[in-house]
Amino acid sequence: MEIVEGIHQVEGIIGNVFIVGDQDGLTIVDTGMPRNAEKILDYIRKMNHKPSDVSTIVLTHCHVDHVGSAHDLKELTKAKVAVHEMDADFVAGKKVLPVHKGVAGLAVRAFSGLMKPKPVQPDTALKENDRVGELVVVHTPGHTPGSISLLFPAKRALFVGDAIRVEDDKIAGPSEQYSFNIKLAMESVEKIAQLDFDVLLSGHGSPLRPDASSRVREFLVSVEQKRKYDEIT
Repeated sequence: MEIVEGIHQVEGIIGNVFIVGDQDGLTIVDTGMPRNAEKILDYIRKMNHKPSDVSTIVLTHCHVDHVGSAHDLKELTKAKVAVHEMDADFVAGKKVLPVHKGVAGLAVRAFSGLMKPKPVQPDTALKENDRVGELVVVHTPGHTPGSISLLFPAKRALFVGDAIRVEDDKIAGPSEQYSFNIKLAMESVEKIAQLDFDVLLSGHGSPLRPDASSRVREFLVSVEQKRKYDEIT
């Protein structure tokens, strides 16, 4: 579906997949779970584009539900893969991200074991303020070390990966049980709140609009109010 002009979402995939069109061609933002490459390419064909029109595949972070189809898409489109420098070795299979503890860890290990992604060598190691076409990289660590958001100023849109979850058209914040550092993750939400955007596009859940940046700030106010309440009770 087209969210705003020039930004599409491929529906029916675990882990949201977005396609951005600009003067440099098409950019895929995240690739969902493994075995979804053809579904993504079918959508691109319905947009009256060819797989070769994809210039870049940007990964917001290294988890399987975001990088799962990156290897196959790179093979089929010959596009370059870009990921933050701190997640690059995890995507390439050179390092293994530390597993979560407890029930969350068991779930992640089982999920990743069943749907293990093929390693893919990134072509570009991103850092703060780099650009991918018209997208501006914002380093938002916490969910993983190299989690990024992507600001699209011309469309007043922000792709946040899993830095912010959206549930029932409401901001739920980062997931504590699946984040490697929840303190960093909350600091990244504060960083996101300082940006100006109208549409928030999360790795899970529906697009959040309008006035999305204001809603992030309202979420942070509610978190602080709860913290103060918990201190006195």
